[in-house]
Amino acid sequence: MLSYIIRRLLLLPVILFGVTFLIFCVFSLLSPMERLATYVRDPGTLKNPQSTARLISKYHLDDPFPMGYFNWVKRLISFDLGWSQSANQPIGEAIRQRFPATLELVLYSIIPVILVGIWLGVISAVHHNDMLDQTIRVTAIIGWSLPTFIFGLLVLFIFYGILGWLPPGRLSSWAQEIIHTAESFRSYTGLITVDALLNGNLAIFWDALRHLIAPIITLSYISWAYLLRITRSSMLETLRKDYVRTARAKGLEENIVIHLHAKRNALIPVTTVAGMMIISMLGGVMITETIFNYPGLGFWAATSAQQLDYGSVISFALLFASIMVIGNLIVDISYALIDPRVRLE
Repeated sequence: MLSYIIRRLLLLPVILFGVTFLIFCVFSLLSPMERLATYVRDPGTLKNPQSTARLISKYHLDDPFPMGYFNWVKRLISFDLGWSQSANQPIGEAIRQRFPATLELVLYSIIPVILVGIWLGVISAVHHNDMLDQTIRVTAIIGWSLPTFIFGLLVLFIFYGILGWLPPGRLSSWAQEIIHTAESFRSYTGLITVDALLNGNLAIFWDALRHLIAPIITLSYISWAYLLRITRSSMLETLRKDYVRTARAKGLEENIVIHLHAKRNALIPVTTVAGMMIISMLGGVMITETIFNYPGLGFWAATSAQQLDYGSVISFALLFASIMVIGNLIVDISYALIDPRVRLE
């Protein structure tokens, strides 16, 4: 097991090098003037040819490709990502401020994806071709077929436009005023629901949760629909195995056969799919956060793209790619913990 983990860890720097190299290749397609805009706070500075030439030399934007890549990586290591024109602040600070909002949304979305997706997938497989199975399958197919922006707009239209229950944004105006001005409210984690509980303020907790429900439904529905189909297929295949037939022949109760023998083995391939699906949610939040005006990384990335803020878009791509690489490593290790056969490959 230790050797398996070491091999995966040794591959991590190589993969990260490949990721940064590809992103820099895309970044280098821009002209030095366009790349310089990612480091300059005042766009008016670029109107002066002498200042522009001096800044291009300062940030090594006219260096040959190898040296340019080396200097760019040096700035990444020091977290010097440049200046975000769309956020009007350093890119590193923009990420630091918005990441907790996105993380909070994703963490709450994981719960229905894992619990509902796996639970309904098992039920659908156990009741194969019954009316319950057909109903669950139709629901999953609808969820998997709907584009995120269509489903999100439907949720917004019904639950806010018609019913007025689930407003967009992250907080109501009164709650934002308390968080930003009240000395009694302290921010510990950046996750508003958690901070509200730590401050003992249930009113802000329920307000934040009310704003989260609609994005959570949008972000999780399509994911759990896909996970349901994977779980159902894996469970059906497992239920046909000889050891399951043997367990039933021994007279074991059906619940023990399903949950103790079949379910545990059926979830082995589901683990990989679920792990990567959760990680990819950080990239899928762009559409969801834009629809619900939720001030996270996705909303910021979409705004940056609309304003041609190259540095912010590149930084978002780099952050998401790094999360995918590290998350894939975690999934590989957890997969080996669940299935010992992986360690022997």
